[in-house]
Amino acid sequence: MAKIPVGLQLYSVREDCAKDLPGVLAQVAKMGYVGVEFAGYHGRTAAELNTMLDDNGLVCCGTHTGIQTVQDDQLQATIEYALAIGNPYLIVPGLPEEWRNSRDAWLRTAEFFNALSEKLAPHNLLCGYHNHHIEFTELGGELPWDTFFGNTNCDVVMQFDTGNAMHGGARPEPFIKKYPGRAITVHVKEFSATNPKALVGEGDVNWAEFFTLCETVGGTEWYIVEQESYAYPPMECVAKCLENLRAMGKA
Repeated sequence: MAKIPVGLQLYSVREDCAKDLPGVLAQVAKMGYVGVEFAGYHGRTAAELNTMLDDNGLVCCGTHTGIQTVQDDQLQATIEYALAIGNPYLIVPGLPEEWRNSRDAWLRTAEFFNALSEKLAPHNLLCGYHNHHIEFTELGGELPWDTFFGNTNCDVVMQFDTGNAMHGGARPEPFIKKYPGRAITVHVKEFSATNPKALVGEGDVNWAEFFTLCETVGGTEWYIVEQESYAYPPMECVAKCLENLRAMGKA
């Protein structure tokens, strides 16, 4: 199969983005990243972002968007912005407590995402959910991750974050197998029991098995690097992560 492209979640370098978004995008492209996933637009219009992406040969490989932005009163504007920047994936990165404080809450959340996916389908957009660690602590006799993805349709993207899951005591491999074809974008994040500032390739994630599953079972279309702890300046960290992925044959 064709090599899966590697993008960067810009939350990794959020302070740099706030100071100089065009400069960050230029540096990220020079490093060799193919795409970027936004976590906020830093006050830029869609037209301004398009120009920056085009100038650097980058594509938008998703955006982390708050649950409030996909409610009916904001959904149309969110759709229009996504279409304008070529963003196919609206990924919700976390939920208010009332959306996740019981198994019933998670079931209601699943219903909301099913309805949302139907609203997005005519626009060729997909919604999805991104894990932290709480989804892997049993709630109501089941892991919230299973409550949610066991009750959402196959169009709801399972954006699995490796480091966050392992922080919650869960390994990624069983979930990639359990929900085939749904890991369309994944977050490549290291976890180390001994080094909290480990970069991709320096910790405990079994990257070889993870990548094999993504490429054979997961239906993965994007590997997205996210680094949230820093042994070096953030821009240097994400450059080193990409270098390590390149050494693994993944960039």
